[in-house]
Amino acid sequence: MNFKIAAHTDVGIRKKTNQDSVLLKVAQTDYGKVCLASVCDGMGGLAKGELASATAVRYLTDWFESEFPDLLYQGLGTEVLEARWRDLIYRINRRISAYGHAARIELGTTMVVLLIVDQTYYIVNVGDSRVYLLRDELTQLAKDQTFIQKEMDEGRMTWEEARRDSRRNVLLQCVGASSDIEPVFGSGTILPGSIFLLCSDGFRHVITGEEIYQYLSPYRLLSEDAMQEGLTYLTDLDKYRRESDNISAVLIRCD
Repeated sequence: MNFKIAAHTDVGIRKKTNQDSVLLKVAQTDYGKVCLASVCDGMGGLAKGELASATAVRYLTDWFESEFPDLLYQGLGTEVLEARWRDLIYRINRRISAYGHAARIELGTTMVVLLIVDQTYYIVNVGDSRVYLLRDELTQLAKDQTFIQKEMDEGRMTWEEARRDSRRNVLLQCVGASSDIEPVFGSGTILPGSIFLLCSDGFRHVITGEEIYQYLSPYRLLSEDAMQEGLTYLTDLDKYRRESDNISAVLIRCD
């Protein structure tokens, strides 16, 4: 599998610091190229959220460089990978939580991760950063762990109500700030020409799924330059529409 990649992050129009952290790594192995990507959206004000998201990315980077190679050569299986990821997220959660208790501050981060090996993708999600698959349509691959998502799942709120609800940023899960973490996992087969989009919630609050697909369609994004231009255009559109959060997104095209 070959990859075309692009990433873009922006502090936005209101916050003084960018508390999002982005990870994008491609490595050549005996099993072909593999790719690890993540978007983590930190919370806590000032540099606290930035520290939480950066900690998650540092742990993920260390895992990819030190633990993943052995896991790959032993024979990568979904159950084994999910167990390793769950253990990794618990370690990150303990590390951020311990720092917060010692410093008497509250901080945490969302965490969405995508791993591509051969023709299979694996994802894990905590919070409300998202991973989408773009082919003939835009498909969200993991549900948000938010109050309004739970309300929609239980039939107490429609999508239109959720879109306007002031509680849309209330998280049910957050790495570093939740005592019990229940990551959401997923996996699937990749068809050539597929594009994956990982993004923080600031990227998609004020633009529609139709607009995302229009500018990031795999039939349109045939080069890395086009991918970068698409992310930059949608980020500028977010800011034009007065999005108040940091804005981060990663694109990976699989050919």
